[in-house]
Amino acid sequence: MGENHVLEWNDDFFLNWSDFKAESNPAVFEDSHSTVKYRFTWTVSSDKIEDQIMFLIHDINIFAEFHPLLSWVRFSQSNHSLLKHEQGVFDLAELVKRENLNALQDVFYNKQFPTRGKNEQQQKQFAKEDSGKMIAKEVEKLEKIYEKKCQEYLEETDFGQNNEVQAKYDSMFEKLRQKL
Repeated sequence: MGENHVLEWNDDFFLNWSDFKAESNPAVFEDSHSTVKYRFTWTVSSDKIEDQIMFLIHDINIFAEFHPLLSWVRFSQSNHSLLKHEQGVFDLAELVKRENLNALQDVFYNKQFPTRGKNEQQQKQFAKEDSGKMIAKEVEKLEKIYEKKCQEYLEETDFGQNNEVQAKYDSMFEKLRQKL
């Protein structure tokens, strides 16, 4: 397991307490903490239009990833319902991604963007760099949406203590995993 080890969300994967590798913080109220972030990939191509290199962005993919080395649990408090609640934090990231991916892609797809550089080689290099920065800004917006929804999840479920509300979220997360 490398230092950059992360767990990518998929329909068949469920967290285990062994995935929480960071030490718990005794000064924090929470009994556990999940660190989930988004990673993205994309393809950029360039085209010469009226003596100017323009770039196009394709195939944007976003992945919800759980970071074991930044996630922790107080093992004295670990139980099945708390683990299921933490799985919900991870599932929520995937749900937010799915709900917002098309809008994020629409910002870029079927559009041409000018690039900088003194020659064609530089322009192609800058196209990759600039497109990555542009997508990163949109992914930051997605992360803010996720952070807001995650805070609502934590508050509404009272960190998994409100069984009735937690059950509603669990049902929503089960639907997320159903194969089409």
